[in-house]
Amino acid sequence: MSSSYAVPGSSPIADTAPLSLCAREPHVPADRLVAEMVPPPRFDSVRFDTYVPDPNQPSQTEAVRVLSDFAAGLGGAHASGSGKRKWFGRKAAAAPSGPRGVYLDGGYGVGKTHLLASLWHATPAAPSLKAFGTFVELTNLVGALGFQQTVRTLSGHRLLCIDEFELDDPGDTVLVSSLLSRLVEEGVALAATSNTLPGKLGEGRFAAADFLREIQGLSAHFRPLRIDGEDYRHRGLPEAPPPFSDEQVTKAAYATPGASLDDFPALLDHLARVHPSRYGALTDGVRAVCLTEVRPVPDQSTALRLVVLADRLYDREVPVLASGLPFDELFSEEMLNGGYRKKYFRAISRLTALARDAKGLVAQ
Repeated sequence: MSSSYAVPGSSPIADTAPLSLCAREPHVPADRLVAEMVPPPRFDSVRFDTYVPDPNQPSQTEAVRVLSDFAAGLGGAHASGSGKRKWFGRKAAAAPSGPRGVYLDGGYGVGKTHLLASLWHATPAAPSLKAFGTFVELTNLVGALGFQQTVRTLSGHRLLCIDEFELDDPGDTVLVSSLLSRLVEEGVALAATSNTLPGKLGEGRFAAADFLREIQGLSAHFRPLRIDGEDYRHRGLPEAPPPFSDEQVTKAAYATPGASLDDFPALLDHLARVHPSRYGALTDGVRAVCLTEVRPVPDQSTALRLVVLADRLYDREVPVLASGLPFDELFSEEMLNGGYRKKYFRAISRLTALARDAKGLVAQ
């Protein structure tokens, strides 16, 4: 639909209205979920040699070394746990003893995803034999394909990389633990990032004995690799710009080709009607997201959906321009002190980075 926008006393600045995320209801077939299990566009070009370790944090240099060696070790035959699987017509080597994966533990913004994507790129195998996705995307894949089909789909891979490993639900704990155990038996190497060591994932969340037992069993598959450091998204960078006015955001949306424009409360309502596995598709072709009337999220379910959207926008490097409250006021103190606090702080960090990227959309 064509239209124009004009502030009082000015001429129209565009012939086409912005997009609206609220008007989109994408359908994502299961095969697309599999095909898109690659590092997101933001990490297309990252490599180990583009990661710049902080000289004051030796664990960062050590992580590059360990992961480089790990990638090199995946260049041989597919290592079936039974030693019977064949790869390119050759008998596979027996699975190595000890953990069949690495687990990158560290705070927000120390470059864990950069390193995980670098590992994916460095592993000497065709892209179709390597998978990369967030924890949420992995659980969505199981929901789309079913457990057994997911095992069959991923069992021929050399490597499965799981970013932002968060076990917030006992059901997901059992599901993913079972899936990874099966994949390890098939010789698939694992790599994951999180903000908590595997053996401590349950702290501050669910204290059920079954939940903690599943966590401990899962941790045995990984060698923890600690990465210390400051959040690079804030290190040496200016503070996030304060929110703009509704008029500034609207004007920028009309002036920016491919921008979307939505009222923030309406968008939160729309996210409840779209499965999180489709949030990536929701942003297809969007060059910038413009939001008016940003306000605190009303409840935890809404907050968790917003976290997923923030992840997809960050992956795709989509700037976010907003009016209303600053992003560090999205979540209540109760939320920030609760069991999902790590997700909320990650969302604040990522939205703040995207707000910086959007600053140039507003005419000075």
